[in-house]
This record gives sequence, structure tokens and C-alpha cells, in this order.
Amino acid sequence: MIIIPAIDLKDGECVRLLQGKKEMVTSYSKDPVAVAKRWVEEGASLIHIVDLDGAFSGTQKNIESIRNIRKSVDVPLEVGGGIRDMDRIGELLSIGIDRIILGTSAVKNPELVKNASEKYPGRILVGIDARDGNVAVKGWEEITEIDAMEFALKVQELGAAGIIYTDISRDGMLTGPDIEETRAMTEVLEIPVIASGGISSLDDIKKLMDIRGLWGAITGKALYTGKISLSEAIRLTGENG
Repeated sequence: MIIIPAIDLKDGECVRLLQGKKEMVTSYSKDPVAVAKRWVEEGASLIHIVDLDGAFSGTQKNIESIRNIRKSVDVPLEVGGGIRDMDRIGELLSIGIDRIILGTSAVKNPELVKNASEKYPGRILVGIDARDGNVAVKGWEEITEIDAMEFALKVQELGAAGIIYTDISRDGMLTGPDIEETRAMTEVLEIPVIASGGISSLDDIKKLMDIRGLWGAITGKALYTGKISLSEAIRLTGENG
């Protein structure tokens, strides 16, 4: 299991939200490039970037910040938030982004997952953000009646290269990850699963490591608040994939 530090971008700054609520935002840095460099220096082998403005509006607003991060670090980057069509996927890949995360667009337009996965095999992930087992969209502002597990199986069939599973009630809350649902995802799916949301300590990471087959875990707020040292977390997991 690998540890993946998160950079959430809003108005060009590195921020974190509580439970995805845009009015509950804390800015941790006005220099996302410096943050990305710090994570690489501490041993990150992959960085998770979300354009929050894009997630809420459907149009990416932080493309310059993403471009600057790409120019500044030499580890793989995965990007999500507001990616709604093949043109934007192509644009991000053309500037050197390694993996694309589809969220709302995967729910609203499953054909996009299929087409993008066929054109860019191994590079299209689907972010499944859930509350009480149901998928959330549009920056988590809208809760659908779609069952998260059923949707995960569907996008696997469509060719997605992996799933990022987030329990949004835990995100930014430092209350611990959703171990049960994450384990269920890894048991049912054949594609890689990445856990996200709620990680608050090295103990939480140890619990996730006990989930057989879990590919990775994304952490953000715990790093920014100093509750977890990225280098210590990486040493703990051994980054053995």
C-alpha cells in the first residue's frame, strides 16, 4: 500500500474542506508548488490533486497551478475535479498529468469512462464519493440514489483502471477512515482501490494496511496539521504497493 499526499486547489491556494463543504475551507498554503516539492522531498511517489473550483463549477479553474506543479516535481500526478469531457482529459494528459480522475462525469456520462479508458488505458480512475452508501456528485453537493458498490462494479466493467473511494462524512474530519466499506470494495473489485477520507494517525494507516489488496491511501489534512509525518507513514508502509 502506498501513501498518497493530497493537494486540493481552490482559487490557486492549497486548502482543505470539512466534509467537502465549500464554505468550510481552511487555506494551508498560497504556494501549491512548494507543497508539492515538500511532499516529494518527504518521499511521495504519487501526488493526488483536486481542482475544487472545477468540482463545484464543472469548469477547471486551477489549470495554471496544476501546470506549475507538473513542471516542478518529477513524480506521477493524478488530477480530478471538473473533468467533464475528452478534450479536458486530453489537455491534462498533454501537459504531463499521469492519471485522470473522473467523478461527477462518470456518474452523469458513463460512456465517457468507457471511451477514455479505451483511448488511454490504465490512466483513467473513477472517484466514488459516498455518503451513507450513496454516490455524491457536483463537489459532493448532490447525493444521488446510486449505490456506491454497484457503481464501482459498473465502472470496472467500463474499463476504469482503479477506484478512489471516499466516505465524505469523514473527509477532513480526522475521525478515521471507513475501514468496513473500503474492505468490501477491495474484496469485490478486481481493479485497484485507493482509500480516502478521515485518516488521522499512523494507527489509521496500520488499519488500512490490514485490508488485503488495498492499493493506496490518500491523506491531506492529517499531513497539513502535523498529525502525520508523510516520511514516517511511507516508512511504515514500506511503499510495497
